Amino acid sequence: MERAIEKNGQEYRSFIGRKRLFVFALLVFTVLVFLFAIAFGSSTVPLDRVLATLFGHGVQKENIIVLNLRLPRAVTAIVAGFGLGIVGCVMQGILRNPLASASTIGVSQGAAFGAAFAIIALGGGLMSASTAGAQLSVTSPAVTTLCAFIGSMMSTLFIVGLSRFRSANAGTLILAGVALSSLFSAGTTLLEYFADDVHVAAVVYWTFGDLGSTFWKDIACMAAAVLLASVYFACNCWNYNAMQGGEDTAKGLGVNTHQILILGMVVGSFTASVIVSYIGIINFVGLIAPHMVRRFVGTDYRYLLPASGLAGAVLLLLSDTAARLVVAPIVLPIGAITSVLGAPLFLWIIFKGRWKS
Repeated sequence: MERAIEKNGQEYRSFIGRKRLFVFALLVFTVLVFLFAIAFGSSTVPLDRVLATLFGHGVQKENIIVLNLRLPRAVTAIVAGFGLGIVGCVMQGILRNPLASASTIGVSQGAAFGAAFAIIALGGGLMSASTAGAQLSVTSPAVTTLCAFIGSMMSTLFIVGLSRFRSANAGTLILAGVALSSLFSAGTTLLEYFADDVHVAAVVYWTFGDLGSTFWKDIACMAAAVLLASVYFACNCWNYNAMQGGEDTAKGLGVNTHQILILGMVVGSFTASVIVSYIGIINFVGLIAPHMVRRFVGTDYRYLLPASGLAGAVLLLLSDTAARLVVAPIVLPIGAITSVLGAPLFLWIIFKGRWKS
């Protein structure tokens, strides 16, 4: 008996060790992709010079390219990708829906409508010229973020309310999200129709998704929101694990499933709305990232959560690098790149029938 217990303990430690090793390897890979994203572009900087510049030993040209142009962009990709990855991971868990993410249930589109309202009606954004081309500068980030949060919460509350009905299965929630996305997109179109050319241009450019229009203070705001969400989600990992066995099982383990669902959606929606308000619509990152790592770390949220965040960061870094390299020096819209990557996976999940589970 003791040998059997000891053997089971060793197998469990080995099982957990593999998960920890995967998360650590993914962290190292994220750092390598981060350096790769800074080094390559229309003007390539060798990796040794990138490291030298990051440590304060670069020449003037390298300082401009690395520190002023590519470093803020790469850090934005890491923060936004990590945030969208963990939000998608939690939404898929608490809704028990592998297709759930901020972009597929209408949360991102609701936030986009709110942000567009702030830009057009409240003057929350404008177009400004720079050496890198036209960029969207958010002049009232607090107002824009608040409006984006209100828009995302409209979608969130509807989805949460619909999920309380027993007849509302995974497919129903996704179809409702598609309907809400269309509704918010129509609202954004109407706002653009009655706006002047300057604000329309600002909204259109913003909806493309852009990682190059953020300043360090914007990155700090996004990082604060992502950090708070990460802490909250990490503190509830065991609750999310319990909910994987079903609502009755979770309640039997003492989990307040209704509270966990509501707070998880609120925190996730707020995080997504903050990210969207600064960089525009980035589709499918929250959907793809958890699926990329789930087969390696399983459904244990102690490891699935950080792995999903790191996968989201890697995905957004690689997408942004591709957007800058494909037709350099022209930078393609990052939202288009992530959609090209995400749409096939979305269809694959549907055709595999996993949405029925």
